[in-house]
Amino acid sequence: MRVISGSRKGLPLKAVPGTNTRPTTDKVKESIFNMIGPYFDGGIAVDLFAGSGNLGIESLSRGIDLCIFIEKDQKAIQTINENLKKCRLEDLSEIYKIDAARAVKAFEKRELKIELLFVDPPYNKTAFYDLAQKIVEVGCMSDTGIIVCEHDKMVDLAADFDTFTLARRETYGGTIISIYRKRLEEEGN
Repeated sequence: MRVISGSRKGLPLKAVPGTNTRPTTDKVKESIFNMIGPYFDGGIAVDLFAGSGNLGIESLSRGIDLCIFIEKDQKAIQTINENLKKCRLEDLSEIYKIDAARAVKAFEKRELKIELLFVDPPYNKTAFYDLAQKIVEVGCMSDTGIIVCEHDKMVDLAADFDTFTLARRETYGGTIISIYRKRLEEEGN
């Protein structure tokens, strides 16, 4: 794994040791950022099931101002810290060792406006995709925000997360990337 583009292009990233996480491959990561960016003019990103921090670090390299990494596995937290240090991005990051559902409550209290939300839970934990719905419902997504869900091809995600609707879906082997954007109000309503 490596940073593909932006200010930290080419820097190698470590994977989390063991088999508890499934890192997004460089090919899939490049495709995600080609669909949603490829670059950003600031904003806040949240990497909800961060693993190695791969997606959040890529978003920082491409212009996001701050990335909040949410992860509850200690080995993954260590890996995120090491990757951020190697990329010299510690000052643009917040890392929380917390359950994702509790993190959503904290986002609501902070009144965050998230520009980029990555939702990539363990594939067998499909209920965690409902957290994207909750984040939208509590008003934590910006109007220009993007939700990126990475999931198994056997998982059928909703067409909408409240006011965010499926804008694009791409398949890469057994992995599907679903991208949601705020639904534009129809003229005359």
